[in-house]
Amino acid sequence: MTPAHPTEKRFEEHIEKQLLASGYHKGQPADYDRELCLIPAEVVAFIEATQAKDYEKLQKQYGAETAANLCERLSKEITKRGTLDVLRKGIRDRGCAFRLCYFKPVSGMNPQHLDLYQQNRFTVVRQLAYSSRNHNSLDLTLFLNGLPLLTCELKNSLTGQFVEEAVKQYRRDRDPKEPLFRFKRCLVHFAVGNEKVFMTTRLAGEKTFFLPFNQDTENPVNDSGFRTHYLWEDILQPDTLLDLLENYLHVQETTEKICGPDGRLEEKTSEALIFPRYHQLDVVRRLLARAKEEGVGRNYLVQHSAGSGKSNSIAWLSHQLAGLFRDADTQERLYDSIIVVTDRRVLDKQLQNTIKQFEQTSGVVVPIETNSAALRQAIEDGKDIIITTLQKFAVIAKSTADQAGKRFAVIIDEAHSSQSGESAKHLNETLAADLEHAEAQDVIGKTLEDQVLEEIRLRSKRQPNISYFAFTATPKNKTLELFGRKNADGQPVAFHVYSMRQAIEEEFILDVLRNYTTFKRYFKLLKKVQSDETYERKKAIRLLTSHVDLQPHAIEMKTRLMLDHFVEHTASAIQGRGRAMVVTRSRLHAVKYYQMFCKVMSELHLPYQPLVAFSGEVADPDGDERFTEAGMNRLPPRVGIPDALKTPDYRILIVAEKFQTGFDEPLLHTMYVDKKLGGVNAVQTLSRLNRTLRGKADCLVLDFVNEAESIRESFQDFYQTTLLEGETDPNRLYDLQQQIEDSEVFTSADVEAFAAIFFDTDQPQEQLQPILDRARDNWRQREMEERENFRSQVQSFGRLYGFLSQVLTFEDAGLEKFYVFVRLLARKLDRRQGTLPVEVLDAVDLDSFRIQKTYEGEIELAANDGVLPVIGAGEPGWNEEERDALSTIIKQLNEKHGVNLTDDDKIDMQKIKEKVRSNEELRNVFSANNPQSVMRMKFDEVLDDLLLEFVHTKLDLFKKLSQPQINRMLKNEWYSEYRQGS
Repeated sequence: MTPAHPTEKRFEEHIEKQLLASGYHKGQPADYDRELCLIPAEVVAFIEATQAKDYEKLQKQYGAETAANLCERLSKEITKRGTLDVLRKGIRDRGCAFRLCYFKPVSGMNPQHLDLYQQNRFTVVRQLAYSSRNHNSLDLTLFLNGLPLLTCELKNSLTGQFVEEAVKQYRRDRDPKEPLFRFKRCLVHFAVGNEKVFMTTRLAGEKTFFLPFNQDTENPVNDSGFRTHYLWEDILQPDTLLDLLENYLHVQETTEKICGPDGRLEEKTSEALIFPRYHQLDVVRRLLARAKEEGVGRNYLVQHSAGSGKSNSIAWLSHQLAGLFRDADTQERLYDSIIVVTDRRVLDKQLQNTIKQFEQTSGVVVPIETNSAALRQAIEDGKDIIITTLQKFAVIAKSTADQAGKRFAVIIDEAHSSQSGESAKHLNETLAADLEHAEAQDVIGKTLEDQVLEEIRLRSKRQPNISYFAFTATPKNKTLELFGRKNADGQPVAFHVYSMRQAIEEEFILDVLRNYTTFKRYFKLLKKVQSDETYERKKAIRLLTSHVDLQPHAIEMKTRLMLDHFVEHTASAIQGRGRAMVVTRSRLHAVKYYQMFCKVMSELHLPYQPLVAFSGEVADPDGDERFTEAGMNRLPPRVGIPDALKTPDYRILIVAEKFQTGFDEPLLHTMYVDKKLGGVNAVQTLSRLNRTLRGKADCLVLDFVNEAESIRESFQDFYQTTLLEGETDPNRLYDLQQQIEDSEVFTSADVEAFAAIFFDTDQPQEQLQPILDRARDNWRQREMEERENFRSQVQSFGRLYGFLSQVLTFEDAGLEKFYVFVRLLARKLDRRQGTLPVEVLDAVDLDSFRIQKTYEGEIELAANDGVLPVIGAGEPGWNEEERDALSTIIKQLNEKHGVNLTDDDKIDMQKIKEKVRSNEELRNVFSANNPQSVMRMKFDEVLDDLLLEFVHTKLDLFKKLSQPQINRMLKNEWYSEYRQGS
């Protein structure tokens, strides 16, 4: 028996067989009209079967030419409007309106509609000859009611050809000018192999951009056959395709500011046909199915990396949740309103615009950008989709009793710990309006216990009328415990994951750890006073190291390293459009860096300037000046920092806190880090670099503070699936409560008396004050260690209860009373003493300073899941600061940071200045009231003599300082300084 050799044809036959078994008709290439890009017979057959009366009416207009004229009209409408719009809205011809497809009814209440839906005609055509100019053919083309939906090029790896060959075929052999391949006519093109699938919605020759359409970077092994079976067994099934056409495919209009040839910003608008990537479709379908199965009141966590297309996923989910019905036999929606919450003070414009564009019926989406009253009104009006910020929930009064029986789905964009504690309580107060809650408002004579339990229920995340759908790329331990689901090992984990690993491997984001360079700064300090005072060691060390990094010499050395690197590497990246960000540790550091960057960039005659970003006003301790972001940047009116950075005039952004999250600028290529980073903060900050752009092949990081290993540990937790080690033990609350009560700062009677006033809105709230004041007075009488231990225990209890009260499965009114009491008592306690010993700065000098490269290369991550610790681990407490003499502190610092320093690392410029000041001849010339020309001549002579000393010891430094531009600048600056001090 002759074996059946695997061929591309057999692969084609296999898929066709599967489709024919699922309801497709087999079409012939000859049935296709190449000019109209239709199968006319299928168009007419569908309309005659579903809209016979209208077709007969049209026949009275056209007679024997009815079919030809209708198809010609349809083809013209598709050319003008696109296939998607025609399928959704139909066409009109000579007073007749025709539907070109019927979508699935949301309920089974209308059998006629269901029958029309089942009349949709799907056709598969193999080897479709699509062109009038050549004999090229497509392996598979799928049609709906005669209209082309999608094409497939197939490759069988057992013949030595892989999916990449199909991609090349589309790019090189499929002319986008062909009628069938024009944008929006054929909706999607699949390159299909045995192992992988790629797709595109717009052919553009060699510039065609293909997206992976796989279940992971590598599709899992399919025990029954091809790894890519999900494509034809699921995605190409009639029900799935009709669902995609109705609810997912979307022509998205994007407006962005770009820098034109003249250097001015201009707005560019572009269109893209959005077809969901596999993980986007998968997460939305899974969430919808599970919400329908489980009903209202459950939580879902989605861990989707940057580059996952989160805005589109949220938009699809919100619109489909708004139309989700409880079952097929009812018209009752599962949710009355969908509320999309973004954790930003300014409503996320991208998210808002994306959700709004998916709107097919005007008025469905309501963005709330004004105040909480508008939000409350939108909820009361029952708006389908409401978009707002978390901050607005915190100010809404308890005024939703009339929302009895309403159910809500809350979608949280970038869910973190801010969705816990009191913020979540206020959100729940707004939405917790089930019938039980409304009826409780009418109960007369509620006991104190009733009121306390109601407060617990308001804070609890498990509101029976609210479902939460939380999206984040970097789930914290609180987020996992609040919104996660337990796996087989009892560890909270996300409901759905699209990992950072997969996003990098699929090239949706860049690997920011691929090119990572770390530096370490070494320094030595000198004590310049005779006295040897003692100081709190940790605070003094923190202050002195910060002082070192604020020294002009340190900032200048780092600035020159950064600028040398920028000019050599970043300026030429991305076709000469590369930008950089400098991340500093404080607002004062940002100001100092900005001043130094301006100075050195001017000296180097660079054709661009820096920008600085920080909040509020910064006072310079070395002078009387005060600085603001706007005052330093001096940008034109209505030009913000993100827009300015796109122009050729500005290419480096220096930041303190701002722009380290939520800032998406693809031109950002390099980051210079001069700040301690760790955990989520490290991932979010460095991820500003990972946005892709045509021509952006890589990104670079130069880190002056963090070690490569600590960065690796931060990223590893979020590289793949993030798990929580276990669950927080609620009994930990009782342990903390007992420790606090053992201090005897207050009594249980105090707590009860406080609660009786606090939970009764008719009681005068000023009566709370004496109860708290007596407790505070008792606390003040304790020793320092006991006071601080009490404070730490109270703070730990407040944080832990504020979180755990959302996940507890039991209600304890005693804990709630205790919580509100200690939470307000903590605010009354005197603030900790022990300000930073700033006087120590006057007692030291910087003697030596050097920066040395310590690591260069890739920081590799393992394809392992990350495990975060549970909340509340460790014992709260306070340790009194150890004190040491200044000489001992300096010795410890020098031993740690002064390794291998030599005389070459002395602060030479400062030494030169000191020698100039101490020169006796120069002092005499200046004090003798000589003409300025004489004083300047003598000053230059003395300085030149001092510089000559470097010829034999530091030739490189001598050459640098002897350069005419630098020499002239140095003399001018120091001469002015010397005159002012003389």
